[in-house]
Amino acid sequence: MTDDIIGMQDMMAIYEVTDRFGIDREAISVPLEKAEAGGVSRQSQGGIEVTVPAKIPIRQWLPTLEAELERLGFALEDIDNDES
Repeated sequence: MTDDIIGMQDMMAIYEVTDRFGIDREAISVPLEKAEAGGVSRQSQGGIEVTVPAKIPIRQWLPTLEAELERLGFALEDIDNDES
């Protein structure tokens, strides 16, 4: 098992956060290789790119992911009241 490449658990952790913002999974780009500190940026096509950090366990980094999404203008959706 190599720690410099993201795995399914990393992706599922990212989706746990992005789903709460109502971000379409197809709009999320995640490079396979982890980067030093990780990061989140908006892409020119309107999607987002999430780079998983290499030095921080993904679960510890999730609050940073959430804060970065809010900084980019995304808002948490109220999914508890699912009355469609």
